[in-house]
Amino acid sequence: MTIAFDPNQIAESLRKNLESFDSDVAGKTVGRVAEIGDGIARVTGLPNASVNEMLKFEGGTIGLALNLDEDTIGAVILGDTGGIREGGTVESTGEILSVPVGDGLIGRVVNTLGEPIDGKGELTGVEKRRMEIQAPGITGRKPVHEPVQTGIKSVDSLIPIGRGQRELIIGDRKTGKTTIAIDTILAQAGLGMKCIYVAIGQKGSTVAQTVATLEARGAMEYTTVVAAPASDPAPFKYLAPYAGCAMGQHWMENSEHALVIYDDLSKQAEAYRQVSLLLRRPPGREAYPGDVFYLHSRLLERSAKLSDELGAGSLTALPIIETKAGDVSAYIPTNVISITDGQIYLQDDLFKSGVRPAVDVGISVSRVGSAAQIKAMKKAVGTLKSDLQQFRDLAAFAAFGSDLDAVSQAQLDRGYRLTELLKQGINAPVPVEAQVVLLYAGTRGYLDGVAIEDVSRYENEILEYFGSRHSDMLDAIKTGGEVPDEEALLAAIAVFTEQFEGTASATEEPDAEAQAKAEKELVDATNTLPETDVKRSAE
Repeated sequence: MTIAFDPNQIAESLRKNLESFDSDVAGKTVGRVAEIGDGIARVTGLPNASVNEMLKFEGGTIGLALNLDEDTIGAVILGDTGGIREGGTVESTGEILSVPVGDGLIGRVVNTLGEPIDGKGELTGVEKRRMEIQAPGITGRKPVHEPVQTGIKSVDSLIPIGRGQRELIIGDRKTGKTTIAIDTILAQAGLGMKCIYVAIGQKGSTVAQTVATLEARGAMEYTTVVAAPASDPAPFKYLAPYAGCAMGQHWMENSEHALVIYDDLSKQAEAYRQVSLLLRRPPGREAYPGDVFYLHSRLLERSAKLSDELGAGSLTALPIIETKAGDVSAYIPTNVISITDGQIYLQDDLFKSGVRPAVDVGISVSRVGSAAQIKAMKKAVGTLKSDLQQFRDLAAFAAFGSDLDAVSQAQLDRGYRLTELLKQGINAPVPVEAQVVLLYAGTRGYLDGVAIEDVSRYENEILEYFGSRHSDMLDAIKTGGEVPDEEALLAAIAVFTEQFEGTASATEEPDAEAQAKAEKELVDATNTLPETDVKRSAE
């Protein structure tokens, strides 16, 4: 029996198949969407997919492969999920998640994926770089020894930060954490430091206000802002710090210096917890997944001061963590404290009492220490930290009694003036050479005869005095890092202090002999402190 074929029917069938042929899909590995919901897609197929590989869904939406299970892939959607449906195709791109890096990002505001959102057009002069790469090894690093001048008197003097360091800023909500970070960026003008500010989980209006501040002060000329506002899906907030780190690491590896601020990592951890729970990863303490420590360690370990053989570049990190009711023993704060090289602890009570920045000298520490200070600052600081610690203890004791001996009263009086001297306004960084002059005046007793309410005016006027009459001293400190003639500096401070006119009776010059005797008693009392007290002060 012969079967008759209709040539027209065969031709029509071939035509239909050719019309549905997609050349873009041909030769590529294609999977299917098994399930979609809550910004998470479960994909079947794609046996060769890698972790952090970008997957392309129908309609062009990009996803990120995170869970590689036996039969399926758990992917987070980086964009609109409206065009994704169950049964739709998914392509394996073979590309690991990358972001643009380079000088073309300076002055721009971008999202987590490095796409500009500031309305200034496309990026130019950039190249692609993987968002996550391995941190520099031990042999590729060198000790931190160059200072990062924050312009904040209490930080530069007591908790110095060096290039390549990771210094945590920690405190309750609304205690001035972001202010310290922004002031640090403002202080980098003309110092050759490129800055990246990563805003995680903040209101869009807050980010816009921060950008406006940076633009008004000219800081956007060396700053990039990576914004992952509260309105963004959780994956963007989880990935934003890695994007900022990749941008800074590019400059570090090209023998330049970069400063990256993660504001804040508490919200990143919450976003990562949300993504992990949706991916059905087992919850642990406080419902965080077991690898939440690794989330932050693999980010912060990428900050370093590279060895001379690798170009001597640096990436400095200032992560921010928000505590609840001052609880630094919670899960995320303890994790990040153990990863970083020290912390600046901001206390809510100090902030509300008017001590701003509200740095708690007792808990705050820099594990790099004076290695990150210029020689002039080391000399100027003297015993400032121990003086302030003893003052806090004495002030708490004095609250229960009225009668104090002369030495204790002198300690209290100086402590009040030093505390006033370290206060600082918002967005008003102080150059390091000016800080040196102020600290010499405070720690050498020149403020002891100035009324507390006059300290702020004294500060402004002495800087004007030095700027007009002794600018050569300021320039020498700025360029050389040392005080060329300490006796001349102290003499100039003494001359200004003598002619300073206070508004209160406390500004009257004390008898020189009485003042010398009081200082000698103070020194003797300090030298005869019990060993435990001295040890505690040193710590």
